[in-house]
Amino acid sequence: MNKKIVLALGGNAIIQAGQKGTISEQFANTRDSLNGIADLIKSGYQIAISHGNGPQVGNMLIQQNAGIEAGIAPLPLGVLNAATEGTMGYMIDQSLQNILKKAGVEQDVAVILTQVVVDKNDPSMQSPSKPVGPFYTEAKAKEMQNQFGWTMVEDAGRGWRQVVPSPKPIDIIPAKSIKTLMENGTIVISCGGGGIPVYVEENNTLEGVDAVIDKDFASALLANQIQADTLIILTGVEKVAINWGKPEMKELSVLNVEDAKRYHAEGHFPKGSMGPKILAAIDYLEKGGKRVIITSHEFLSEALAGKTGTIITLN
Repeated sequence: MNKKIVLALGGNAIIQAGQKGTISEQFANTRDSLNGIADLIKSGYQIAISHGNGPQVGNMLIQQNAGIEAGIAPLPLGVLNAATEGTMGYMIDQSLQNILKKAGVEQDVAVILTQVVVDKNDPSMQSPSKPVGPFYTEAKAKEMQNQFGWTMVEDAGRGWRQVVPSPKPIDIIPAKSIKTLMENGTIVISCGGGGIPVYVEENNTLEGVDAVIDKDFASALLANQIQADTLIILTGVEKVAINWGKPEMKELSVLNVEDAKRYHAEGHFPKGSMGPKILAAIDYLEKGGKRVIITSHEFLSEALAGKTGTIITLN
């Protein structure tokens, strides 16, 4: 095993259920989610941090909708992803620097605004299905659809929402720079919210696209491209489990790709929670990664030492 790690934080860890999402709450949650990292640095690990942005970009969409009522043109979703990379990167950067200083660790931290290439012919581009932003009445949804060309769908009786494509990432544009920075002792924060989705034009230029990229898939691709041996996905539970919430629930300490695929096919890992994490883990391992650890931030150090969490390997 080498000492290179990609550590994926969930956006829901930064704005937790029931919170208003004030900046004070977000900073406090960010500090809590990073507490185990100083120990990893002291142990000589080279770290790249990625993060989700679901609640944060959702709040930005609500703010935008208020601006629309005042006659302000809305920003494309890709630009909002870039904005959250900046705001959340700042929170993670500052919080981590303060934690390291208290621990007596001298280490540079850098935030990289990350463009992530997708295929403009990805099937999801023709069939958007990822819900984003607030709920609307049917009348308001049709108005937004007519005015801005958004795809709006009814969501389980709770109202109407915008849905956007969620294509698979195929390239991390600054991966070489991220790898170089890590190997020279810098902690890198990148691929925020899955990165800013772009595609390559026929003339080899980049063009933004109105979509969101799953941060776990982007983190897995980053780990492959920088040749990290370990992908750590932090979530709200200590271990992955099958039969979640049922009397026969079973936590899994170890898991291989074959069993992970079988459990996923059996429906143990729902699309809106553990499913993307398991699929990203499988993708990373089948492309040459050595191990994936899934756990909560409270158990980061113990999980890396093999004392808890779920460790997923190829065989």
